[in-house]
Amino acid sequence: MNHILSFGEILIRQQSLGNSFFDKKNNRLEIFPGGSEANVAASLAQMGNSVAYCSAFPNNALADEILTILQQLKIDTSKSIITGDRLGSYILMSANGLSKGEVIYDRKYSSFSQLTANDIDFDKLFDGVTWFHWTALTPALNQELADVMELILREAARRNIQISVDLNYRSRLWQYGKAPIDIMPKLIAYCDVIMGNIWAANTMLGIAVDERLDRQTTKEEYLAAAQISANEILTKYPKCKHVAYTFRFMDSPNHNLFYGTFHTRVENVHSKTLETLQVIDRIGSGDAFMAGLIHALTNNMSAQAVVDTATAAGFHKLFIKGDFGDGQISWF
Repeated sequence: MNHILSFGEILIRQQSLGNSFFDKKNNRLEIFPGGSEANVAASLAQMGNSVAYCSAFPNNALADEILTILQQLKIDTSKSIITGDRLGSYILMSANGLSKGEVIYDRKYSSFSQLTANDIDFDKLFDGVTWFHWTALTPALNQELADVMELILREAARRNIQISVDLNYRSRLWQYGKAPIDIMPKLIAYCDVIMGNIWAANTMLGIAVDERLDRQTTKEEYLAAAQISANEILTKYPKCKHVAYTFRFMDSPNHNLFYGTFHTRVENVHSKTLETLQVIDRIGSGDAFMAGLIHALTNNMSAQAVVDTATAAGFHKLFIKGDFGDGQISWF
């Protein structure tokens, strides 16, 4: 059985239940555990996969509560590292991610952001692991973590562990003097599965994208652009076997279109377009897509089933409150 390890920073999501954080009439705060890599682990575990999650946690009651939540989802947290003084967090200024409101990160000096190579026990980290998942959010935090990430990836590859990555791009995180293109290409070279979108592939890997593409571009044109982009990745990175892209368009807070593409060296397939006017929470939909992708690949599904499974999982997350998905795969 595949044992999947997801590695990255655990975060606390904070958002106001009122119209603003200082709403005098409804001055209440809602919080959720989250973070891209934890979101992937949560969905994978609820899909029935054997999953471990590794992050850095301080030794306090809040960290203990989050670890308990993860364990209740049947996620193995024994590989996590107890160190430092605080959990990272982010503040969501819009309601449930239903607009393009600002996200404010508070991750500096968190337990995870201060990890060093000396904190990593590779034998413990990779014991029993057949699949390793990470995201571009980790090397975005600082140069030290970018270096640690390369050491981890090199060791995972040496142990013949399958490696997947989400090209999560957050411009507000890359603040230490390096652009993604300076860091990501050498890390991506270790990966077997690359997920993201055509714009992230351009920003992080220098993969060409037509600047004329916009909301009025047809699906057929986007599918052609995705195939061109994926082919360039597969050529540039010989270790990569699978590329998947999401296309998510938000025309209004509750109107979302969602479809995905999946590419190998011999196949290029796409899902049908899913549409809804009843979005509950957009946060984590890409992570649910990633979980569906890993689930499908580890279960040796056909190419069409891979993209259908990933897209359905990502779409379903739009109707689940909080960062974590529930592992359901549904076409509605």
